[in-house]
Amino acid sequence: MKWNLSSDQMPQAWFNVAPHLIEPLQPPLHPGTREPVGPDDLAPLFPTALIAQEMSAEPWIDIPGEVIDVLRLWRPTPLVRARRLEQALDTPARIYYKDESVSPAGSHKPNTAVPQAYYNKAEGIGRLATETGAGQWGSALSFASALFGLECKVYMVRISYEQKPYRRVMMETWGGNVEPSPVDEPGHPGSLGSAISDAVRDVVARDDSHYSLGSVLNHVLLHQTVIGLEAKEQLALAGEERPDIVIASCGGGSNLGGITGPFVPDADVDLVAVEPSSCPTLTEGRFEYDFGDTAGLTPLLQMYTLGHDFVPSTIHAGGLRYHGDSPIISNLVKTGRMRAVAYPQGKVFEAAVQFARTQGSIPAPETSHAIRATIDEALRAKEEGVERVILFCYSGHGMLDLGAYDSYIHGNMVE
Repeated sequence: MKWNLSSDQMPQAWFNVAPHLIEPLQPPLHPGTREPVGPDDLAPLFPTALIAQEMSAEPWIDIPGEVIDVLRLWRPTPLVRARRLEQALDTPARIYYKDESVSPAGSHKPNTAVPQAYYNKAEGIGRLATETGAGQWGSALSFASALFGLECKVYMVRISYEQKPYRRVMMETWGGNVEPSPVDEPGHPGSLGSAISDAVRDVVARDDSHYSLGSVLNHVLLHQTVIGLEAKEQLALAGEERPDIVIASCGGGSNLGGITGPFVPDADVDLVAVEPSSCPTLTEGRFEYDFGDTAGLTPLLQMYTLGHDFVPSTIHAGGLRYHGDSPIISNLVKTGRMRAVAYPQGKVFEAAVQFARTQGSIPAPETSHAIRATIDEALRAKEEGVERVILFCYSGHGMLDLGAYDSYIHGNMVE
């Protein structure tokens, strides 16, 4: 029921999705001039290597040896067949999941936090600032910063700061300095957009700091493709030619891009993005240029967006409460290569509890969106009487989200 690769079988290069898109990505625009940004415009925020990756059209980009050495602390991650869930659903579908919860931070986020910390350290930067929603990204960057001897400042969306105190403790244990966002509106529940604004303001005011983003940007999705690359090898070991469907939750798009990216060239593989119906960026948003943050400090990206001033409701899946989406993911949806679905919070937790009671693991609320869609696809296969291979990304565990489960189990969860 589980397929592992040895540490020396970890991918040696990242897969770049950009050259495989049906339509080319449009360039980011400068927030002041609305002209395409160049490397010099991004230099105050990012190291040179990440800027090059952001704009690269190379199909493969080598992973530095120092990064591989750190990733091998937990990678390659297991591929697991969810046989007990299959039996409970009485489905002919074969369900596999890539277990990213085994990382030190408990999610997929260190896959990009580690190279981002490495490249900043190599360029002489001593401090990183970032935002975090549910706290998974802030945890990952605090972890990576500790390994490379960097200071880490995290602006955490206030509602998650209050809902998930142990995420803050995790970040502080790794040396992160955590502050609720927005910093100038103490009564505001916050959003990822406003937390990004706080982090960017921090960075531009200091010479020793760079900004680090855990999702959305091209280089972030690039780093996450280790998920899909490993999954391809492991599915072959499991005797599968390829998956019929690949599913992942989507907030900004990092774990989704990571597991689906290497499958983009295979037109026979159905790619599915799953988002909360309370923040339906891909399913109800507009495809246009918009700021990545609330204050309008970042470059404008062509993406699906609900508007940069959109404040989502305070659902427990804090990592999915973002007004926009990755340009790569938006491009895939716009051109029809990927489809998107949205679910309400109650249906998501229903699926999460069913997974926990069959497979044993308690998933993060974000991950549970992918599980909901996976269950529905497996039931559809049952209705149609066909075998399907379904692969989904188990992007993180829910052991620090038990307050959300308490609300659901005792009937206190509000849609």
